[in-house]
Amino acid sequence: MSKRDYYEVLGVSRGSDEGEIKKAYRRVAMKNHPDRNPDDPEAEEKFKEASEAYEVLSDEEKKTTYDQYGHEGLNAQGGFGGGGSTGFSDIFGDVFGDIFGGAGGRGGPARGSDLRYDLELSLEDAAQGTQTKIRVPTMVNCAECDSTGARKGTSPASCGTCNGVGQVRRSQGFFSVQQTCPKCRGRGQIITDPCNKCYGRGRIEEQKTLSVKVPAGVDTGDRIRLSGEGEAGPGGGPPGDLYVQVVVKDHAIFQRDGANLYCEVPISFIDAALGGELEVPTLTGRVKLKVPLETQTGKLFRMRGKGVVPVRGGPQGDLLCRVVVETPIKLNSKQKQILKELQDSLDNDKHSPRKTSWFKGVKTFFDGFSA
Repeated sequence: MSKRDYYEVLGVSRGSDEGEIKKAYRRVAMKNHPDRNPDDPEAEEKFKEASEAYEVLSDEEKKTTYDQYGHEGLNAQGGFGGGGSTGFSDIFGDVFGDIFGGAGGRGGPARGSDLRYDLELSLEDAAQGTQTKIRVPTMVNCAECDSTGARKGTSPASCGTCNGVGQVRRSQGFFSVQQTCPKCRGRGQIITDPCNKCYGRGRIEEQKTLSVKVPAGVDTGDRIRLSGEGEAGPGGGPPGDLYVQVVVKDHAIFQRDGANLYCEVPISFIDAALGGELEVPTLTGRVKLKVPLETQTGKLFRMRGKGVVPVRGGPQGDLLCRVVVETPIKLNSKQKQILKELQDSLDNDKHSPRKTSWFKGVKTFFDGFSA
């Protein structure tokens, strides 16, 4: 029975590079793997066919022979799995190693974990920048055993299960997969006489005090990276990093939106009607705000350059003040009388145009129901 074209089996063109061939093989092999299709002989056959195709097309010499002479050329050299072949287990380990723990030997000591610290700041400190100290619980290298985990004067022994590699090969049906050694947990060494201070871990927990320089303009969600200030790596591995996460606390007066600040300024209805000059706060001091006559509630005044300078650069933001006209309370009889006389002297059409327009709109609305 003639074999199918290997490029057709993997669904790639003859001009495909090594990466495209490997990706195609992974797709076909995963789809037809016997563990996913336990009662499907056809899927198992496709799985074997894809593995055979990948062994040839991933080998430059075999691929060249196949491209020139086809299956007959390979048969003349001993065929699939012939002299010098890497075998299916090695193929599978190479392609799927990143999924099942890798097929190579143990690398260097693992890097330590990154840490996160939430730093609460006032709006003033966030806008202007500050320097502060923080205390962070972390794992550091044990000085007593020099992070080996073995008692001073002794050394860890090589693991007999994995021969110091840190990984073992296990066969599971068609699979031959590299796994972390269960005996030494990937370290490649066994500690028979543990350190009295770290109890064989090679690391101890400590509270570390660090100075953090907060640049001006940071906002909630910004991170400050302190390189190498995370946890020490196991077995003397390099430390991770510490990420200081900024959280800006709510402010009693201002709300921040990017580089701009917002605040509400209450004014009396007399100031709103006659106009005047008010003192309003900013992050750097007080400034004067001129309120023109006949100002309505909700009017927004922009004070340029009184906001925040963004931490990533750009122009300084503005302060936007929204005036809120305040109704007087606890009036005495004389004050009420004065207001009554003022009310009687006002012409709605002339002095309250928005009110007049609104009521005309309401009347038109209800007239539509009765029509």
